[in-house]
Amino acid sequence: MEEGIATLKSDLRLQIQQTSPIPLFADLECAAGHLLALVGPSGSGKSTLLRMIAGLSRPQSGHISCGGQVWFDNNNHMTPQQRRTGYVPQHYGLFPHMSALENAKAGLHHLANSEQLKRAREWLARMHLDGLQQRKPSELSGGQQQRVAVARALAGDPSILLLDEPFSAVDSSTREKLYSELAELKHHLHIPIIMVTHDLNEALLLADRMTLINHGHTLQSGVPRDIMAHPCNEAAAQLVGMRNLFDGEIIEHDAEQSSTRLRFGAHVLDSPYRPELRPGTSVRWVIPDNGVRFRAISRAESVNSRNRLEVMVSRLLTLGDEVRLSMKIDSVSAPLLANIPLRLATELNLAAGQCTSVVLRAEDIHIFASHE
Repeated sequence: MEEGIATLKSDLRLQIQQTSPIPLFADLECAAGHLLALVGPSGSGKSTLLRMIAGLSRPQSGHISCGGQVWFDNNNHMTPQQRRTGYVPQHYGLFPHMSALENAKAGLHHLANSEQLKRAREWLARMHLDGLQQRKPSELSGGQQQRVAVARALAGDPSILLLDEPFSAVDSSTREKLYSELAELKHHLHIPIIMVTHDLNEALLLADRMTLINHGHTLQSGVPRDIMAHPCNEAAAQLVGMRNLFDGEIIEHDAEQSSTRLRFGAHVLDSPYRPELRPGTSVRWVIPDNGVRFRAISRAESVNSRNRLEVMVSRLLTLGDEVRLSMKIDSVSAPLLANIPLRLATELNLAAGQCTSVVLRAEDIHIFASHE
């Protein structure tokens, strides 16, 4: 293992319940060496949870532990220093009057000065800041400031790394570079990393696991792509950007075809096999935009493709190289929504009022078990 990089630590586990000042009912965990993305809208409690893990805020009740050590319960509240957390706040929290080197060693007062300098220089070098050690934050770009903040967080050999919206203050080209650097850094850190974000793309790019948070409640945890494909309820589906939510009724199950048939208005759709749902059960179901396929995409498909629907384009909006469509389906009140490339819309000569065919990919249909 490389010198100066944290030794193997255990998982973080958290269960928090409080009703004020911000209601929170959260349950999450993050394994050592993994990155957990906390995803949710502004005001959902993500940053508050991060501050509670860091020891900067105290929950009303619950349990937080890391590495087999209890950081918080109803009888114990360890300080941030005792927890040894590496915390990077949203706007980095650098001291404006200090140089990059001084900022990087700001939390190392427990070490001899020579060791402080050694660790600070080592981490600044690892964050690609050679030659910038004497510059103050005002003399650094946003990306460089973020790298200084991460170097400071890691110089103390923390038991966990906490990142609060780490890419929100930088431009898109810098953001792409920082994504690569964090992904590479993650392979060398054997501690839990928790990143707060509202950006699903960041979670998909960087996270091993994702936890959805809304109104202070943790809705669902899992591998990001699994959550995107199988949200646990309507709130989770909306958080991951699914717009096509509909009513349906279970008709029957076909074990041979591993298919469950679903009534959708006057139509019948095949969907993934869900034998636990009784025929006659009213359900809500969802399909992602990329599950809506236009006939021209796969010309080899037979006319009798499963889940083929005739639709009428009711609204069409061009945004750059993309076209957003709202489509009307006979006997269905809610519109079917899809984003397609401008090239395809032009090829199909799509326009408001035009009728066309789409196929709803059976494997992309996800049925919720109840009206949650």
